[in-house]
Amino acid sequence: MRKKLRRVVLAYSGGLDTSVICHWLSQKGYEVICCAVDVGQGDDFDAMRKKSLSSGACDFVVCDAVGDFVEVGLFQCMRAQAKYEGEYLLGTAIARSCIMKEMINVAR
Repeated sequence: MRKKLRRVVLAYSGGLDTSVICHWLSQKGYEVICCAVDVGQGDDFDAMRKKSLSSGACDFVVCDAVGDFVEVGLFQCMRAQAKYEGEYLLGTAIARSCIMKEMINVAR
């Protein structure tokens, strides 16, 4: 009987936590696809690609969600004046839905 391939899409930031998780999952027999979503944060995606692959990923995908984040998330956040503790714009929290949408597309 052929062993079923186990594949996972990992939201990858390039930091220590996601790199260790990538390595751990690959050691457990998962085919890890690291996914970084660009919402305009200015990350070095080439460096992230190298780090993810050296951490055990079989693939690295960058998704461009800048337009979606600005149109659907950021404008609505600014319009509502949504702030954390009345001080910080909730841009990071608003970006999560854009990130998940792109990850679902990669998983499909």
